Amino acid sequence: MKLKVSQLKPLAGYILVEPAKQETKTKSGIYLPEDAEDKPQHGKVLACGAATHVDGVKVSCPVKKGDQVIYKKWGGNDVKLDEVEYQFLKFDDVLAVIK
Repeated sequence: MKLKVSQLKPLAGYILVEPAKQETKTKSGIYLPEDAEDKPQHGKVLACGAATHVDGVKVSCPVKKGDQVIYKKWGGNDVKLDEVEYQFLKFDDVLAVIK
């Protein structure tokens, strides 16, 4: 079965993010080897899961589809579809919305 990203719906408490493309060249024009590249810590929200409950308190999704966000470096779980790596993040893995 071949999955499409549009078929993925995060469960309660999770967000699906498409990370920004990795930089392969510095601003001064130097090309970076693949092993020297850091994974980006920002990307576009593709889908949001339903609200969840933490210690009896309802926590709604802090972002909406289309938002650009910054997230924790080691947060989330990678899912690779058609050579593109996506991230499932917990609501609290998101650090900021880029405006």
